[in-house]
Amino acid sequence: MKAVIIGGTTGMGRAIARQLAERGDAVFLLGREEDDLRRSAEDLTARHPKRAPAGHALCDLERPEGFAAALDAADAALGDFDAVIVTAGLFATQDALEADVELARRLVTVNYANTVVFCEHARKRLLARGGGRLAVFSSVAGDRGRKPVAIYGSSKAGLSVYLEALDHKFHAQGLSVLCVKPGFVKTGMTAGLKPPPFAGEPEQVARDVVRAMDRRRPMLYTPGMWALVMLVIRWLPRFVMRKINF
Repeated sequence: MKAVIIGGTTGMGRAIARQLAERGDAVFLLGREEDDLRRSAEDLTARHPKRAPAGHALCDLERPEGFAAALDAADAALGDFDAVIVTAGLFATQDALEADVELARRLVTVNYANTVVFCEHARKRLLARGGGRLAVFSSVAGDRGRKPVAIYGSSKAGLSVYLEALDHKFHAQGLSVLCVKPGFVKTGMTAGLKPPPFAGEPEQVARDVVRAMDRRRPMLYTPGMWALVMLVIRWLPRFVMRKINF
């Protein structure tokens, strides 16, 4: 693959970038902090000095006016990319979002509206060259209306529906769309939160994502236990959901 990764400087995105580079895929990093991008690109290049250096460009999901230029830079560096991976997004606790309406606006805009716009830019480029792979991180939080993640989960619910529709509409044209639904993963985003017994690690999630992309799967729950957990949650009656705090 010749993969563009937005969010590839931290957590699960960084783990995916390292695994792709390890097996010989070309990687181009997008992110909003120049220093983080430079360090991450240098890290990938140092790990694999015999391969082409990893490139990078600034791209902030809060600034959609920069999306086209960032993807232009990726195309120029990779010679037309054929895979796009979106791990970037915003997260905040429900209490923080309820206390700060502006934060809530920013989060739902980035996680849904601006992510969709970024994916549309990527989709058009991939389809113009005969197809490719688009993998986007949604969340198990979007599977059901849940009290602890009401606002965050709603942003991911919308994103999941969009990704499913992309798969339905463009699969025959060669676009492989993967909706990634992580459960609790031990990253900087979840620091300070109490992990459940089956919390995942970034490296484990990265392996699952790369394997699912290779197999052109449309959906992935990772760690795998979350597929069973959310199957139960989706079928719980509303009166039960009102009583539990999950």
